Amino acid sequence: QAADSKREQFRQYLEKSGVLDMLTKVLVALYEEPEKPDSALDFLKHHLGASAPETPEIEALRLEVAEMKEKYEAVLEENKKLKTKVKVY
Repeated sequence: QAADSKREQFRQYLEKSGVLDMLTKVLVALYEEPEKPDSALDFLKHHLGASAPETPEIEALRLEVAEMKEKYEAVLEENKKLKTKVKVY
């Protein structure tokens, strides 16, 4: 009886948090896939967004990309201002 109660509480928790709905959607997508993938587990991971944890190198690269984007935007703005000055002369 206690195990059934715990099981029901856990099911309600999964339902409330949206896990059951998400799993159902992904499993339906797999079911409806015309050509089944070699690895159903990889299909689930891909569609649930599961991936390996980011390494410090990846995080560093993300920060570098963000910095480069900022610099690029600044250069574009400077270029725009210089073009305007050149037109004046």
